[in-house]
Amino acid sequence: MQATFEDDLALIADAAREAGRIALEYYRRDPEVWWKAGKSPVSEADLAVDRFLRKMLLAARPAYGWLSEETAASPERLSARRVFIVDPIDGTRAFIDGRPVWCVSIAVVERGRSVAGVLDCPALEEVYTASRGAGAFMNGRRIEVKTPDGELVIAGPKAMIERLPEATASTVKPHGYVPSLAYRIAMVAHGALDATFVKPNAHDWDIAAADLILEEAGGRILDQQGASPLYAGADPRHGALAAGSGGLLAEMVDVIADTDR
Repeated sequence: MQATFEDDLALIADAAREAGRIALEYYRRDPEVWWKAGKSPVSEADLAVDRFLRKMLLAARPAYGWLSEETAASPERLSARRVFIVDPIDGTRAFIDGRPVWCVSIAVVERGRSVAGVLDCPALEEVYTASRGAGAFMNGRRIEVKTPDGELVIAGPKAMIERLPEATASTVKPHGYVPSLAYRIAMVAHGALDATFVKPNAHDWDIAAADLILEEAGGRILDQQGASPLYAGADPRHGALAAGSGGLLAEMVDVIADTDR
């Protein structure tokens, strides 16, 4: 029998909690770091968490596919009905620097859409959860997107924010850099931000869990065509994206519509 969305959420929430505990064993303890393609760091904590999650989750759901930032991609996932999409530590640079804005991100995807998602942010003591149709929660409390009122707080590339219509741009207070993209989207979900732009080349593991949390909180992530991105396909990369709600989100889609992938 296929697990329910709530069953999968319970599984990945337990896994993320333990993964966060493992990550904390390395946090602010000078973990060993390597550089991928000379530009992106990976720490021994990322790899330890990835190994743990792969073993635990696939033992519990052996028929599910697997896609992780720290595991070589396998085409086998393309034939699986459901797929785990994992970022062992989203915000590795912050983790390495001893800053608290990082999280364990896990999503379960079915037919290209997330059906369960969790962001466990142990250094911040915040846990975001959602399953499709059941709402979004932070530390067990239901969350909703902010209703725009007066000043707009928007994150993302300055060049994108500046291309908003003048009437909107004049009310915007740009938010400072948030080192975890998943957490930045969660900030939109619980109302700390009105919206965020996402520059091209985000990957499935950066956004799949946060996407569902935002959707269940009343917002959406949209691509340059105004459609929701799909996950667990052949190519995990995405073009420019906008995350928010209401009329502001529509204006943001217009901004990214002509942004090169």
